[in-house]
Amino acid sequence: MISSGFRRTRHTRTHTAPRRGIRPALATAAAISALATLAACGTSSSSDDSGGDRPAAADAGAPLDPKTKVTLTIDCMPPATKKAELKQWQEDVKEFNKKYPNVTIQGKQTDPCLEPPRFTAMLKAKSQPDVFYTYFTDLQQVLDNDGAEDITAYVNDQTAPALKDMDPGVLDVMKKDGKLYGLPYSNYTMGLLINRKLFEQAGLDPNTPPATWDEVRAAAKKIAALGNGVSGYGEYSAQNTGGWHFTATMYGMGGEMVSADGTKAAFNDDNGKQIAENLKAMRWEDNSMGKTQLLKWGDLQKQMATDKLGMFLAAPDDITYMVQNLKASYENFGMGPIPGAKATLFGGNDYMIKKGSSPDTIKAAIAWLNFKFLTPGKGQFAWDRTKADGLPVGLPQPNFWTGESKTADDAARAASATMPVENFKPFLDNPVPGKAEPPKAQEIYKVLDNVMSGVLTNEDADIAKLLSSAESQVNQVLANQ
Repeated sequence: MISSGFRRTRHTRTHTAPRRGIRPALATAAAISALATLAACGTSSSSDDSGGDRPAAADAGAPLDPKTKVTLTIDCMPPATKKAELKQWQEDVKEFNKKYPNVTIQGKQTDPCLEPPRFTAMLKAKSQPDVFYTYFTDLQQVLDNDGAEDITAYVNDQTAPALKDMDPGVLDVMKKDGKLYGLPYSNYTMGLLINRKLFEQAGLDPNTPPATWDEVRAAAKKIAALGNGVSGYGEYSAQNTGGWHFTATMYGMGGEMVSADGTKAAFNDDNGKQIAENLKAMRWEDNSMGKTQLLKWGDLQKQMATDKLGMFLAAPDDITYMVQNLKASYENFGMGPIPGAKATLFGGNDYMIKKGSSPDTIKAAIAWLNFKFLTPGKGQFAWDRTKADGLPVGLPQPNFWTGESKTADDAARAASATMPVENFKPFLDNPVPGKAEPPKAQEIYKVLDNVMSGVLTNEDADIAKLLSSAESQVNQVLANQ
């Protein structure tokens, strides 16, 4: 949110602050010396990449023998400041060890779980732990650095039984040339987040969020008319977040950011012009977006949490961030599908296994990931425990399950909900197909920031010129893949 994730990194999700997953990632300097020793920290991983000791496919697909002794280093263990999350991690290690008593889990506390500079340095130094956290957008970078094992032969209905009910789109993000390199931890799609209090004050129905950009513009004018520094609609335009939201809006309208072969920019079209023209009109003609611009992740959340903003594009975990970090109330928020609803940007995060790991290390890693992150009713899906520990249950996060696994998880989540899930009914009842970020996403987002900031800070901005310049720059980015 975060993401990014910013967490999302939340993308910080951003890029909870998020995200996890695939939102525009904020580049921050980070010390990496401590990471350099992770790979040597009591792990059974092998540096021999010759493949000479690799098991046959049939052996690779067999579950880990509980008698096997393995030590796993794993990052993104919750930090001590997140007491409930850390408690759950420790409980899950104990439960896992009941079946696999000879697997030692050495968690590494990294908060945030991923910072782009640190992550890049780690890959280049080959210092990642046995099981390392990545965003959905990181696969190519990991492969370019020969960083992850191909786990295709190890993953099946015995080693990860619920994967048969996994949304194929989620798994596809972790595949390259038909080979599987990771297992998912979480995902998100974007929608239109609203402040229910301001909707009601403006005479709008908070149970029916705007479904088109014309409706967004009309609602934003009514909310801004409340005065007292209230803005009807908010948008990012700095630190890659503007380009990230441009992409989300483009997807919602059914457009594309790049050509089908990924070699050329595709956003300088009628959809791209409409996005820029609509924002320019809301900013300068309607005065519904406020005078303060060049906003980045965190700024809109602060405005909405203090009832100064009516709407913005977001992922559901922004709500948790505002409640837990900004002291807002779950009851004050609602959510609908992204306007246009042709498709929505989706992202998330996953775990990969270090290249050169021994077969037993790979099997142990998959066994842990399956227990902690991929088993309805267990680990992260133990919703009754989550509620008992005072953590939120009921966010309109897209569920990456389908079929029986989704049915079971939905029922368990609803039974332990800690928030008014009916506020998010428009979002949940109208699922929109998810669409992954474009190649070289962060570089593209940085370029598109200029389009967003241009129309939001300059009343006389030349939209055609802004888009044409961005197109040329993105073509250069894509040419350098």
